Amino acid sequence: MQYPGGLRARYRWAGSRSAAAVFSTSEASGALTDYGGLEGAQPDQLCRAELRVEGPLGAWTARLASLIFDEPAGVLWDGAGLLLVKYGFRAYAFRARSGELAWSHAGPTPLVAVLASPRLDHCLAQSELHTTALRADGEVAWRAVHNEVVTEAQLVGGRLILASYGGQHVVLDAASGRPAAVDGS
Repeated sequence: MQYPGGLRARYRWAGSRSAAAVFSTSEASGALTDYGGLEGAQPDQLCRAELRVEGPLGAWTARLASLIFDEPAGVLWDGAGLLLVKYGFRAYAFRARSGELAWSHAGPTPLVAVLASPRLDHCLAQSELHTTALRADGEVAWRAVHNEVVTEAQLVGGRLILASYGGQHVVLDAASGRPAAVDGS
């Protein structure tokens, strides 16, 4: 992945008990931090992922763990200087330049996406059943609970558009979490 500011990220991941395979080709330069312990005392028994970031100020690597098999995905929250990564049930907020973990947030259901926009003073951690708005310091700004399992989330024009497993769409105001009117209806 290529992010603004000259940041390049690579993700590697595998299923449970595959830590040795994921970490076998770790690069030696830059800081390396293992955050697997956030998911339990034996993270190498879980699914594992490795995030490698290179940028103008150097390189860093973060190792993550998940209770479920998941593909890690991230977005740069440029205004806050954070690289947000979702993996399993947890959202991680890394200081984009240094790799320092600013905060992490575990949800009750697996995360579908992490979203950020310069128009918002918070990011969004979208899980299968909850939308959680998180400020730059990791504190919860607001939460919304959904009746349908969310399979996809997008930010469009200040609105959060959620698609459910059953084919329904929910539109929320991304700033407040309240239901938003759909234009033309």
